[in-house]
Amino acid sequence: MAVRKPKVVVTRKLPDLVETRMRELFDTELNLSDEPMSQEALAGAMQRADVLAPTITDRIDRKVIDQAGERLKLIANFGAGVDHIDVAAATQRGLLVTNTPGVLTDDTADLTMGLIMAVARRVVEGAEAVKAGAFHGWSPTWMLGRRISGKRLGVVGMGRIGQALARRARAFGLSIHYHNRKPVSPRIAEELEATYWESLDQMLARMDVISVNCPHTPGTYHLLSARRLKLVRPHAIIVNTARGEIIDEAALAAMLAAGELAGAGLDVYEHEPAINPKLLKLPNVVLLPHMGSATMEARVDMGEKVIVNIRTWMDGHNPPDRVIPAML
Repeated sequence: MAVRKPKVVVTRKLPDLVETRMRELFDTELNLSDEPMSQEALAGAMQRADVLAPTITDRIDRKVIDQAGERLKLIANFGAGVDHIDVAAATQRGLLVTNTPGVLTDDTADLTMGLIMAVARRVVEGAEAVKAGAFHGWSPTWMLGRRISGKRLGVVGMGRIGQALARRARAFGLSIHYHNRKPVSPRIAEELEATYWESLDQMLARMDVISVNCPHTPGTYHLLSARRLKLVRPHAIIVNTARGEIIDEAALAAMLAAGELAGAGLDVYEHEPAINPKLLKLPNVVLLPHMGSATMEARVDMGEKVIVNIRTWMDGHNPPDRVIPAML
């Protein structure tokens, strides 16, 4: 049975409301500097904690998990994605892993739709031109972008965020197509007027806009490989607000530079926080600092989920957001 006030180590700075509540409920150790922990620091935290509350910036691999102390029982992740945690190794050691699904769906879908608009209409490029003093008055041929109404949107991964994006995209007049491990329910497909493509290759070859919204797993690493990117039509744009590892970033940068793709909007990167230098030089690319869930509401809701998972475990029950290897 866990102690009533377990030792909880939080690896990054969280919103004040969340930190205050956690200190009320638990023996909480905060990261006041907000600097990402080294592997050695993570191992040390896992030796003195009952609960570790990490984020995506913490690489919790088997080596680190093997150094965990006997008192550690729960890894309560602050975030929906758990690709930075070796869940199988944690499970083998008897550790529970939880995440915070659902609460960042709308915010990430909003940002994804914003990236589609920004790339298609060259919003960032236009704003930078104004700041640089390059705007000398309206011209009928300057800063021409592409209309998105009437175009085909291909969603790679029709989970919560993919479906939320599809609802927004329909309002902008895009037709919805998707590739998923299996089709969504007939009710959702009818609501979204969505066309299912069993073959990702065939879908990619026919879309005007492609949005990556699937989780990063061993099976989705470089899902959009160099070969698959070559299938995409030259006028198409690609948006990724999921995980950078899903796209072969080097191949994407090369194709954008060569004019083989019209543009891209990226909020995540393959070797984050490092960004391919070629991408930084391209005018047809909108680059954001992994801010898909960066609203105060989402981050507070994520913190509340972490707290609920910890308290449920304290009460001797399975946390509501438990992650097991079979779910990945």
